[in-house]
Amino acid sequence: MPYWQKKIVLITGGSSGLGRAVAGMLSGHGARVVIAARNQERLSRVVDSLQALGGDVAGISTDLTQQKDVDQLFARVHDRYERLDAFFQCAGRSARAPVLETSSEDFMESMQVNFLAAVRCIPVAVPHLMPTGGHLVLVGSLASKAALPYHGGYPASKFALAAYAQQLRLFLRPKGIHVMLVCPGPIAPFEGDQHIVEKIGNIPEEALRPGGGAKLRAIDPNRLAARILTACVKRRPELVIPRRARLLFALSAIAPRFGDWLLQKSIHR
Repeated sequence: MPYWQKKIVLITGGSSGLGRAVAGMLSGHGARVVIAARNQERLSRVVDSLQALGGDVAGISTDLTQQKDVDQLFARVHDRYERLDAFFQCAGRSARAPVLETSSEDFMESMQVNFLAAVRCIPVAVPHLMPTGGHLVLVGSLASKAALPYHGGYPASKFALAAYAQQLRLFLRPKGIHVMLVCPGPIAPFEGDQHIVEKIGNIPEEALRPGGGAKLRAIDPNRLAARILTACVKRRPELVIPRRARLLFALSAIAPRFGDWLLQKSIHR
């Protein structure tokens, strides 16, 4: 995909999962990629593996819960490249808990990583994206549109991210910046990664599965990364995968009781 050749791209959460797949795909297309993640050991391992394949990839250890770390991250990218063409917010945290056993502290932990990290990053990213008319990609989830009862604080944080993405689209589109919300179903573990989810309280075994027990096939992260990059080139506002989930969301908006029934039917028992 020649579009990405020599583009400067920053990816948070790029040391595992979808972020790692996006980093690999972009570096393979000739982009100059900066990966930000908290775990230095994992970050170094991914950067080394992509560099060994010929990718122009750098890594910066960053804690997205700290504004000073976020400010330093973008300052370092600017000092090195003097521009930014795309920012991918892929960092995330998944947890499972009955909604009534999810404490305010647990909700805040989900909010910190899944929503407030974006709120810290994006106002800093926008001035760098303005001159390039770049891309701002926020990775949500099907849980940005529908909430299952054993997902704890995860859906609330992803719903918040979806609302933030819509506000950003309306505000930034006239300024030339492309904003896209990506809402995928369960993503298969990337290569040697494991599906890790935090468990809080007493929950059914099926709720620990990818997707929280919903009857959905896990998405290959590399195929998903390719679709995201293509959607960026087309400057799409939103990408929901699988596409059939959009029908459920539309029905839920029109008839919430029927939508709830369909959602319950979609869960393994």
